[in-house]
Amino acid sequence: MTPWLTIIGIGEDGYGGLGVNARDALGQATTVFGGKRHLEFLPDTITAKRMTWPTPFSDVYPTLTALRGTDVVVLASGDPMHFGMGATLTRFFDRAEMRILPAPASFSLAAAAMGWPVQHVHLLSVHGRPVETLFKSFTPGAKLLILSNDGDTPAEVARMLVDSGFGSAKLTVLEHMGGEAEHRVDGVARDWTHPRRADLNVLAVDCGPADQEARSYSILSGLPDEAYENDGQLTKRDVRAVTLARLGPRPGELLWDVGAGCGSIGIEWMRAHSSCRTIAVEANDHRQGIIERNARALGVPDLKLVRGEAPLALHGLERPDAIFIGGGVTNDGVIDACWTALKPGGRLVANAVTIQSEMVLVGWRDKFGGDLTKLAVSQAQPLGSFDAWRSALPVVVYSVLKPAD
Repeated sequence: MTPWLTIIGIGEDGYGGLGVNARDALGQATTVFGGKRHLEFLPDTITAKRMTWPTPFSDVYPTLTALRGTDVVVLASGDPMHFGMGATLTRFFDRAEMRILPAPASFSLAAAAMGWPVQHVHLLSVHGRPVETLFKSFTPGAKLLILSNDGDTPAEVARMLVDSGFGSAKLTVLEHMGGEAEHRVDGVARDWTHPRRADLNVLAVDCGPADQEARSYSILSGLPDEAYENDGQLTKRDVRAVTLARLGPRPGELLWDVGAGCGSIGIEWMRAHSSCRTIAVEANDHRQGIIERNARALGVPDLKLVRGEAPLALHGLERPDAIFIGGGVTNDGVIDACWTALKPGGRLVANAVTIQSEMVLVGWRDKFGGDLTKLAVSQAQPLGSFDAWRSALPVVVYSVLKPAD
């Protein structure tokens, strides 16, 4: 297939910073798409029809499809394949139809400006994404480069850092890098009083040491129980760690958290990798709010909440790679519906505390195989002037792998 769609990365130095291949593609193009700022970089010698991105943006796909076979150029900021337009378009068009000509990425320019080795930095974007995703990246000593959504992002991130116990974090706003308007602003999170910055900026954050009461947690499963708002419907830390180990999150996979309670299993599934996704199913109105608040506070605001009771609430959902049943095992049809929806090769894990729910899991193992594990956890607690072991209710963990087709 002959490429007809050329995606060109362009920096703040505009048309003058483009290479020969990019200029030749623009010279031959019949149509050029881009943001208003990008199109204004082009000289009058470029005679192609210029089209700004439509609203809603999704309208561009049928327009581009109708132009298939003509010479089309898309202008994008920096490296189109790093949080950029190229990565989006590859979901709709075959790679063989495209040529991609990247410019130096904003992250590369920012790392150079800060003197930070790129391989030691967390590269993040909140451009068109919930800013709460940053919470899970606030860890002692971490260095972050953040593609801002707009000029309000630096002040918002400064407030989030203070709220998370990183008030001494150092912030640097890098505006219009590589262009004539390039500018830098430095400050400390707790003292950040700078006015709104330019919309086109990358924010560099050196988290530094955490305050004593900082909310900073590992990405490994088994967060402290106090990390979660809950009404008692919480899979406790030690059981949660074992449960997540059985579920085995892998990049790009989808989990159903059925009877999600406060959302702890689905949240820690998503914290394992940025591409992990969760659909949390919960019927209780109060707990639905708790799930949403916990997801934002722990850096996974993209968790999808389905308000309803299984099995009816499961109808029409995307098929999962793994399922956790934390509540509703004894409800008619729940485990059957989950097993039917689970992808071949997927994992199903269910926890039981009551004798009745344990009997359901024993019966399911007799039918489909799998493993049963009983966890009995005791913690040392005061007893008068001494300490004694206090046992929590034992939990039966059932795990099974669905056979491949």
